[in-house]
Amino acid sequence: MQVAVLTFDGFNELDSFIASSLINRCRKDGLEAFITTPAPVVTSMHGVEVTGQRPVEFVTEADVVLVGSGVRTRDVVADDRLISRLTLDPSRQLIGAQCSGALVLARLGLLDGMPACTDRKSRPFVEACDVTVLDAPFHAEGNIATAGGCLASQYLAAWVITRTLGEDAARAVVDYVAPVGENRETVERAMRAVRSGESVLH
Repeated sequence: MQVAVLTFDGFNELDSFIASSLINRCRKDGLEAFITTPAPVVTSMHGVEVTGQRPVEFVTEADVVLVGSGVRTRDVVADDRLISRLTLDPSRQLIGAQCSGALVLARLGLLDGMPACTDRKSRPFVEACDVTVLDAPFHAEGNIATAGGCLASQYLAAWVITRTLGEDAARAVVDYVAPVGENRETVERAMRAVRSGESVLH
């Protein structure tokens, strides 16, 4: 199973790298994430240059697509040519967005009638797309999920792992990366966020 972590110019390092790193701890179980970019090299909001592992067209074949956030997401959604390269299908793909990445899902029409999570700075722009923003770190309905706040990327990754490999696999990954001495509470917090995010409003 392949995961495309969509990463645009001006990206937030925490969003793309936390999600991809956690998911890639499941490579031995057949789940692998790739930094997926619209150009060969993209530069983060703090000047970190990253070479993409897959071109943006990879989103059409990936089993999971996660849309990272960044300081130029509004430029992304205003770029019709770039948006046209993002062919996503929630009937066969898991699709998630981190913070301002919710703007991309809204632009693609994937949040119609569905509330979303995002960060505080992005909230007014997401709401301007007629999307209700929840005061929560994570929300999922069916095959679409959104997360709000940089460190909520761990919840997005835990959701992907849970949906593809099961809850035990997600717990093992979160336990491995948890701060020493805080393993149990970190795991329970992550899994509680995923469970409550899937049950809210239902």
